[in-house]
Amino acid sequence: MERPAGVTAIAYFFFAGAIYLCTIAAVKLLAPNAISLMAGRHLMYGLELAGPYMALLVGAAYALVGWGLLRMHNWARWSAMLMMVPGVAALVPAISMAELGPPMFVYGLQIALRVAVGWYLAQAPAVVDAFAAKRHP
Repeated sequence: MERPAGVTAIAYFFFAGAIYLCTIAAVKLLAPNAISLMAGRHLMYGLELAGPYMALLVGAAYALVGWGLLRMHNWARWSAMLMMVPGVAALVPAISMAELGPPMFVYGLQIALRVAVGWYLAQAPAVVDAFAAKRHP
């Protein structure tokens, strides 16, 4: 069975996050004052305080999940779903304190997209069937 287009798109977003975090870490290691690790806070959920090596590690985890999704590994599907949870949890205080207008829209959109990705990977019949077919050839 073919890989659903949505799974491919999600995998590429994971790769984009990996490239972003690894770039931040590389810049931080080469020129410590050039960039703040807080630039990766939206993908690291508090781990950015651990330093550039943690950014490299989290970036590698994002790349591994993206690779696993492209290879249709079920562990990668579950990992991607679980990685959506801290993203939603981190945005709850932000949307609770946001003023009406663009900030609330942006935070709400981020929550909705993360929930939609998790729901798609967990419940979409095409995704569930594709991963089940990969397990049982």
